[in-house]
Amino acid sequence: MTVVAAPIDAADAATAEHSAAQAEPRLRITEIFHSLQGEADAVGWPTVFVRLTGCPLRCVWCDTEYSFHGGGWRTIAEVLTEVAGYGARHVCVTGGEPLAQKRCLTLLAQLCDAGYEVSLETSGALDVAEVDARVRKVVDLKAPGSGEVARNLWSNMDVLLPHDQVKIVVADRADYEWARERVAEHRLSARCQVLFSPVHGRVAPRELAEWILADRLPVRMQMQMHKLLWGSEPGR
Repeated sequence: MTVVAAPIDAADAATAEHSAAQAEPRLRITEIFHSLQGEADAVGWPTVFVRLTGCPLRCVWCDTEYSFHGGGWRTIAEVLTEVAGYGARHVCVTGGEPLAQKRCLTLLAQLCDAGYEVSLETSGALDVAEVDARVRKVVDLKAPGSGEVARNLWSNMDVLLPHDQVKIVVADRADYEWARERVAEHRLSARCQVLFSPVHGRVAPRELAEWILADRLPVRMQMQMHKLLWGSEPGR
């Protein structure tokens, strides 16, 4: 007896394909865009930014609140394909707080495997110990003026590598003095590069520069170059 296979219903095929896609590692993504890196040691390089959705912190001066909610689910394979389309060497995974999504670690490793220079911008409130060692971690310590100083996970300082960076955003003189004390207490400049950045409209860049020079701090001052070029326009 000849057995004839039943025809595959188109709806069933679509459901099967959807189920397979659902099984692939996914992340909730706010945006992927191509711009110039405006901060840290890769400043000025054409960079693809992968902004993940969600953040457990609420810093009072946050400039990416639009990434707290929404976004869309993308497989890691889809993210890699879109990143490749820009032809850039540098990729920055940011947020929100990217490490709030556990699969961020997989994305970071796969980006490194693909040959990119990869950086991670993280708040420092979540454990960075499992981040691929090839990634340049930019750990944003929260000064008192952020409203989130209690969220700093100080054990992160013990796993920093020489190519990593610690960033401290300064909103006033009290923040600066707090930052100066933390740099000394944790010997941060001996571990990696330390960046001080002024909150726009709260501290004049020249004022912060003069404080750093007066105290002869072994830190690098930075400003957000992308804001000088494009203001607060999302995706730039």
